[in-house]
Amino acid sequence: MTPALRVVAPGLLTTVQDRGRPHAIASGVTPGGAMDRFAHAAANLLVWNDQSAAALECTLIGPRLVAERDCVIAITGADLGPRVNGEEAPLWTSFAVATGDELSFAGRRLGARAYIAVAGGIVADRWLGSMSTNLMVARGGVHGRALAAGDVVAAGEPPASPPTGRTLDAARRPAYAEHTLRSVIGPQPRRGLFGPTFTVSPDSNRMGYRLDGERLEAVPEEILSFALVAGTVQIPADGRPILLMADHQTAGGYPVAAAVVTASMPIAAQLAPGDELSFAEVSIEQALEARAAQRAALDSLVS
Repeated sequence: MTPALRVVAPGLLTTVQDRGRPHAIASGVTPGGAMDRFAHAAANLLVWNDQSAAALECTLIGPRLVAERDCVIAITGADLGPRVNGEEAPLWTSFAVATGDELSFAGRRLGARAYIAVAGGIVADRWLGSMSTNLMVARGGVHGRALAAGDVVAAGEPPASPPTGRTLDAARRPAYAEHTLRSVIGPQPRRGLFGPTFTVSPDSNRMGYRLDGERLEAVPEEILSFALVAGTVQIPADGRPILLMADHQTAGGYPVAAAVVTASMPIAAQLAPGDELSFAEVSIEQALEARAAQRAALDSLVS
């Protein structure tokens, strides 16, 4: 483990994230981890890390980072305008930065969250088996908080010859500009969920998105609390849907109208307040086919 990146400016919200703590859900601990699991895994695979390694998640406004040593990195997910020493840097491609090079971001062009993986993997505080930052309890990552100016991000030892120029074909990347979320119907369906356009409310975060738009039928129901997963669409008493995301609670008693399929969660993760979205019903078979296609895309980076 050696210093890899020094933080000059932290951006809006830059945190260390890996796959989170799904093993701790039964103990009431939110799973957390990267919002866009596909982009996070792809960034790691592009630099020959295990796809579960920790990386940096950058939200809306990217950070300014200076390389403390020669590194091979990859940036995936949102296009926040990455630059190295002022020159445009590639997305979804591994490339080298030399000691003293500055990585910065010119501004958001598409999506909400970018991922920066460093060959060797980010090394940070571990809590309950994960380095993911849990902001609610201030654990994991860098002292349980977002990056701040002056922080130095460490990384493990990279492979002897980290690869550069590895890329994920554009056809295999998520269609982030398409804001239709494929979903399977839930145990408490609601008329009006599929088809209409909703808007991500400013009152949204990594725990979940509150959606503005047509209010859905909020029939009073006595429902025992049951386990929840990311992608669950809850309907509270006010009829405004809530789409649960990475930091979701582990159980709840609101009616569940639908669940966004795994293959559409990367698109959901790239939505920001003010963005519009809609839900489209698909079958379990279609959901499994879409998930298999995403797995195949990641498998193409393993060889």
